[in-house]
Amino acid sequence: MQAPTPAAASAAPGVILVGVDIGQPHFDPTLDELAALAESAGYRVCDRVVCRRRAPDAALYVGRGKADEIKALAAAHGASEVLFDQALSPAQQRNLERYLERAVNDRVLLILEIFARRARSHEGKLQVELARLQYLSTRLVRRWTHLERQSGGIGLRGGPGETQIELDRRMIAQAIQRTRERLERVKRQRQTQRRQRERRGTFNVSLVGYTNAGKSTLFNALVKANAYAADQLFATLDTTTRQLYLGEVGQRVSLSDTVGFIRDLPHTLVEAFAATLQEARDADLLLHVVDAANPQHPEHIGDVQRVLHEIGAADVPQVLVFNKIDALPPQHQPQRECDVTELEGHPVTRVFVSARTCQGLEALRAAIADAVAAPRVSVPPQRDPRHLGTIEPPQHEL
Repeated sequence: MQAPTPAAASAAPGVILVGVDIGQPHFDPTLDELAALAESAGYRVCDRVVCRRRAPDAALYVGRGKADEIKALAAAHGASEVLFDQALSPAQQRNLERYLERAVNDRVLLILEIFARRARSHEGKLQVELARLQYLSTRLVRRWTHLERQSGGIGLRGGPGETQIELDRRMIAQAIQRTRERLERVKRQRQTQRRQRERRGTFNVSLVGYTNAGKSTLFNALVKANAYAADQLFATLDTTTRQLYLGEVGQRVSLSDTVGFIRDLPHTLVEAFAATLQEARDADLLLHVVDAANPQHPEHIGDVQRVLHEIGAADVPQVLVFNKIDALPPQHQPQRECDVTELEGHPVTRVFVSARTCQGLEALRAAIADAVAAPRVSVPPQRDPRHLGTIEPPQHEL
């Protein structure tokens, strides 16, 4: 992907990033992931503000003093927007916009904005539209000036804007219902396709993993496809399925590339992308792709497992695919291409690959072939995803 020119970068709207540590288990003090999300959405990061609180302020999420600091930074940098790494309530968002005198949004809306820009298929656009409408349905708290156009008068109860708010609420509810019905038709079409694959006895493999772990690059390397792949968050939103021939077992399997997961993935998106995520739930095998070069990959594995629990795919057999080993320094290169580790108390195969250089792909194909040849057995119930077991690190001995 071509890098933006300096002129284009300077023309991008400037934002101030804000992170509030209230004791979250995986708080990101660097705000690097939020910065990557902001840049993926076309923003220019001007500055970052991190603070610690025992609990969020009911009105401004941050204290008034920290809000003054953010306002001064935004004015100094000419930033037009402030982005919070945590989800804001509608009232907090409204109060912050009035206090800071500029647009304020949170991580949820930022992810929705990226999804809206990246969706290409009819299904993907419907899914994003549903999530956006569900998000907006909670934001009708007189944030917009048009809500003040109707005033109370004789025969009208309540203050100014209530009639318009009710109208907006009704319109959004109707739009949500229409979008749900259209997505339901898409879901039925997918179910028909799945039944056809089941009748043909096709073994289904789905790629899952944290966003930007290299799933699409690995998909292209395995099936010689040209699915879009880029070094950015949520480069792929639409499911792509191709046939992969495995000479080891003399048969073809169906390989699907799915949307990436992320920490605190909005529930509206999980619900909206249910049709796409159904591919993972109905798969015979999940290739859980991990960015081995990212120092936060143990947390990313836990985040993916939580989403898999949420969509009902926790009992699908997995192969952990540690990707991007070409980015590891020589002293951290794995000694073996394939080994066994523990995931949520169960042994799973782990393969070390580089989708970019094709290193380890034969070992991965062999692991898939072993799964195809192995008889299906029931998997014991998984533990609560809030108490995930630790993941053993790669074996780095030379």
